[in-house]
Amino acid sequence: MMISQFFVLSQRGDNIVFRDYRAEVPKGSTETFFRKVKFWKEDGNAEAPPIFFSLNVDGVNYFHVKVVGLYFVATTRVNVSPSLVLELLQRIARVIKDYLGVLNEDSFRKNFVLVYELLDEVIDFGYVQTTSTEVLKSYVFNEPIVIAPARLQPIDPAAIFTQGAKRMPGTAVTKSVVANDPSGRRREEIFVDIIEKISVTFSSSGYILTSEIDGTIQMKSYLSGNPEIRIALNEDLNIGRGGRSVYGIASFTPYYRSSSGSGVILDDCNFHESVRLDSFDSDRTLSLVPPDGEFPVMNYRMTQEFKPPFHVNTLIEEAGRLKAEVIIKIRAEFPSDIIANTITVQMPLPNFTSRASFELEPGAAGQKTDFKESNKMLEWSLKKASIVGGAEHTLRAKLTFSQEFHGNITKEAGPVSMTFTIPMYNVSKLQVKYLQIAKKSSSYNPYRWVRYVTQANSYVARI
Repeated sequence: MMISQFFVLSQRGDNIVFRDYRAEVPKGSTETFFRKVKFWKEDGNAEAPPIFFSLNVDGVNYFHVKVVGLYFVATTRVNVSPSLVLELLQRIARVIKDYLGVLNEDSFRKNFVLVYELLDEVIDFGYVQTTSTEVLKSYVFNEPIVIAPARLQPIDPAAIFTQGAKRMPGTAVTKSVVANDPSGRRREEIFVDIIEKISVTFSSSGYILTSEIDGTIQMKSYLSGNPEIRIALNEDLNIGRGGRSVYGIASFTPYYRSSSGSGVILDDCNFHESVRLDSFDSDRTLSLVPPDGEFPVMNYRMTQEFKPPFHVNTLIEEAGRLKAEVIIKIRAEFPSDIIANTITVQMPLPNFTSRASFELEPGAAGQKTDFKESNKMLEWSLKKASIVGGAEHTLRAKLTFSQEFHGNITKEAGPVSMTFTIPMYNVSKLQVKYLQIAKKSSSYNPYRWVRYVTQANSYVARI
C-alpha cells in the first residue's frame, strides 16, 4: 500500500500537519479536500463519504476519517485498498493520541516536532513501516509537551462517562504513554472499555427489521515491565452458531468460531496479535502481554436478537390541503438508573415543505427543535437530563407545503435516524468478569471497573 500525502485539518480547514511523501499530487490538495467536504451536496447535503475521487485534480483519491473534530486525510493517485487506508488513518490517530495523551488542535501545535517525527517513522516514501506504539518507542526520542487540564476544551471528554458515583480518572483521557510524571513516579494503571456500536432498523409499525452490534474490548495500558494479564469474560459466552473452533490464517488477528449454545452469542470475533487463546474454550479467559498505549483486545459482531436501547415510532399523515402532521415517539428501554447523553433525531421532510411548527409534551425541558429549510430536515435534540431509562418523549410537527401533493406522502419523507451515546450500558451483555495481573506488584493499579459505552451506528425508523 502506498500513499502520496498525509495531512490533518481542523474543522475550520486550517492545515495543522502536512507531509508530502512522493511529490506527485498537485499543490492545493488540502484546499480542494476541505472545499469538497464543506460543500458536499450529494444525498441531501449529507456528510462527505470517507472516500471520494476528484476528477478536477488529475484523478486524486482522497481518504479521510474524522476523529474528535479533526480530519485525518491521505491522498494517492494509485489504486489502493480503501479499507487499508482508512485503517491506517485510524491507527495513526491512535499512535499520536498515545504519545500526546489527548487529540486536539492545541496539543498538535505544541508537539508538531514530535508529530512529524512519528509520521516519518510510521510512513517512509509513502509506504507504511509500523503503527505500533511499542515499536516506535525505540525510534522516537522527543518528549511530548502534555497539555495541562486547564488548557483542554471546556467540556471534559471524561465527563461524558460519568455515571452516578463512578467516574473514570482523567489520566485515562489525557495521559501520554511516554511522558514522565511530574512527581517522578510512574502510575502503573490499566483501563478496559467495552464499546458497542449498534445498527437497528424499525418498520413503520415499530417492529425491528434488522439489528446488529459491532463491539470492541479496548484496553489502554501504562504498566511497566510487560506483565502478563488475564481477562475473564462471561462463562456463558458462545461464538458462532455451530461447528468446531477455527483459527483463520490472517497473521495479525486470529479468527475464532466456537460451538453454539445459550447465553451471550456472538457471530464471530477476532483478537489482537498479543492475545493467547489457550484456555478460551474451557473457561473463557484471554491471556496477553499488553503493549503500551491503546489497542483493541477483541473485536466482535452480534446479530442475535437483542433489546434495543430506544424504541422509535413515527407517523406522518395529511391534515388538510397543503398541510401534514408528523408524530415521533421515542421510548428509553434501558434501566432507570442509566442516563443517556444527548440524543439527536433527524427526519428528511418532503421537498415541497415550506414551514414547520413544533409541539413538545407539557413540561419538556432540555429539548430543542429545528427545521432546516435548505435541506428540508427536521431536527430534534434532547439533552442528557431528560433521557432517563424508562422515559418516553413525543414530538409533534405541523408541516406546511408550498404546493399540493397527490401521491403517497410517506414515500416523500423519512426515514427517521437517531444518534446517541449511553455510558455504563451495553446491549450484548458481554462482560469482563475480572482482570488479573500475573506479576504481583504493589504499584500496579488495574482500575476496578470496566467502562461500558453504547453508541448508535445506524439507528433508523421507516415511515
